[in-house]
Amino acid sequence: MSRLNQIEPWIGEEEKKAVTEYMESGGWLIEFKKTREFERLIADFVGSKYASVVSNGTVSLSIALMALDVRGEDEVIVPDYTQIASANAVILAGAKPVLVDINASTHCLDLGLVEKAITSRTKAIMFVSLNGRSPDMKEVVKLASKYGLYLIEDAAASLGSKYQGKYLGTFGVIGSFSFSPSKIITTGQGGVLVTDDDKLYKEICSIKDFGRFKSGVDSYRVMGFNFKYTDLQAVIGIEQIKKLEWRLWRKKEMFMLYQKELEEVSQVEFIETNLRDTSPWFIDVLVPDPVALKDYLEERDIGTRPFFPPIHSEPPYGLAGAYPNSEYASGHGLWLPSSSFLKDENIKRVCREIKAFYQKQP
Repeated sequence: MSRLNQIEPWIGEEEKKAVTEYMESGGWLIEFKKTREFERLIADFVGSKYASVVSNGTVSLSIALMALDVRGEDEVIVPDYTQIASANAVILAGAKPVLVDINASTHCLDLGLVEKAITSRTKAIMFVSLNGRSPDMKEVVKLASKYGLYLIEDAAASLGSKYQGKYLGTFGVIGSFSFSPSKIITTGQGGVLVTDDDKLYKEICSIKDFGRFKSGVDSYRVMGFNFKYTDLQAVIGIEQIKKLEWRLWRKKEMFMLYQKELEEVSQVEFIETNLRDTSPWFIDVLVPDPVALKDYLEERDIGTRPFFPPIHSEPPYGLAGAYPNSEYASGHGLWLPSSSFLKDENIKRVCREIKAFYQKQP
């Protein structure tokens, strides 16, 4: 049988044709008209006034903080369980990440613990809607407003997921999405910031273009960097976003099929998911020993991926403290094959092997 990878980018004939046509047109590859078109498609899709694409999702979060003048001794609350880029982006912007444990049911920030972590130096909350899930976003907005904090949404893995009909990434003052190869749509690398704030949008555009007053003019108003995108990536993104609605539907369908096939396997726990609003990025499960299951499936050419490690435990941070929910999720979580193009028979094959693994357990 052919190998099933945990995730793969899905680039079709449409993207190949679009890239060829663009190259033959004499485009200069740099950020220009195709980038503006892609940005408009993203903004229209999520319902934001503005979108600005940048080199990657980590950079997008740093730019958001820079645009809000978060720096120096300022603190930003970040979940302990997330891709480490969320915390690293705070450091890249020159501020201090404050790690907070997650809620066991949503795997998002525990809002009660967030409130306890707020100090006089807290400037922002970086809320990560992990895998398209979120708690009551109105409560998140309310908490940020209560303490006068900026709400930045790291929705890197949540493009297309919603809370009560409103797209995640659009509740905060700035939202961020990622287009890395594992995401629901990809341009190889890339990130995008969305906002309704005219001033913030101008700050974002300036910071990502060396701090210029005007693109292409070497006169600088703020400290900035070269975090720009390329039209070549945008050409791919334009074709990818045309396929987004179908992929969102397919991810939900896949999640339901996994649930159905594994419903009698007591060792496999699915995280509660409202599929009306949530389109899971990865199919995620909690199991007693994810390493053993991972190794078993790997021997059968089925790729999986363990959950992220708790950030506090990683060498770049090395922080003491109690993060029980973060540690539990990390220690028991496994992402199953999740590519949008997987067929039902592929998913059933994965589930048969998982059943066989647990049937052999004492």
